[in-house]
Amino acid sequence: MKNITVVLFAPKEDENIRECLESARLLTDNIIQVFPDSSFVETVREAGIKQAKTDWVLILDADERLTEELADEIKKTDDAAEYYKIPRKNIFGSEKWLKHGGWWPDYQTRLINKKFFVAWPMRIHSTPIIKGQPEYLKNPIIHFFHGDLGKMVEKTIVFEDIESDLLFKAGKQANTSTFFRKYFAELARRMFKNLGFLDGTIGVIESIYQAFSKTITYLFLYEKNSKSRTL
Repeated sequence: MKNITVVLFAPKEDENIRECLESARLLTDNIIQVFPDSSFVETVREAGIKQAKTDWVLILDADERLTEELADEIKKTDDAAEYYKIPRKNIFGSEKWLKHGGWWPDYQTRLINKKFFVAWPMRIHSTPIIKGQPEYLKNPIIHFFHGDLGKMVEKTIVFEDIESDLLFKAGKQANTSTFFRKYFAELARRMFKNLGFLDGTIGVIESIYQAFSKTITYLFLYEKNSKSRTL
């Protein structure tokens, strides 16, 4: 596969961009950098894909890296396929690969034949609409996430506020029991059902944090509903 463009999504001042670009060049010199116009990239995913002049696009974010093994595997893929899902190796704080807690293999739709691409919904955490069925690659994208707790909290506040807006517009409600239910259900899912504790202290921290993140969404939802009733 030589007819491919890497579409790289990154804020203009992102400190990770140099290493990300270097990894993208393992695959191709056709690289388009797209700057998100909001705090999440889904608002510009579709526009970025449509900028590519090649038949195939690979989606990459600034905190992700290609490896030589993945680049070689992509070069050998079938040009007639519709799209591929790629596993993502999530590295917490640049030091710990999270193998449990629901973090692996974390398949992402990233390699797309544009002939079958339909749209990418402009909402947070959305997935692309593509005709056909996916195929799967073996080698992972490396994802460096949650660099420090302070930035984690800042990002969570932004993202979960957006999530709560979607729930509010859908007419969802939240009360005290909702907070406890969401927190403990997510903690149990991450920590025990998906064995997050097997990743040691980092796995426990991430399990607790995901439960916190889920709860924040519903705290925001409760606040939005309360304010709407007083108007």
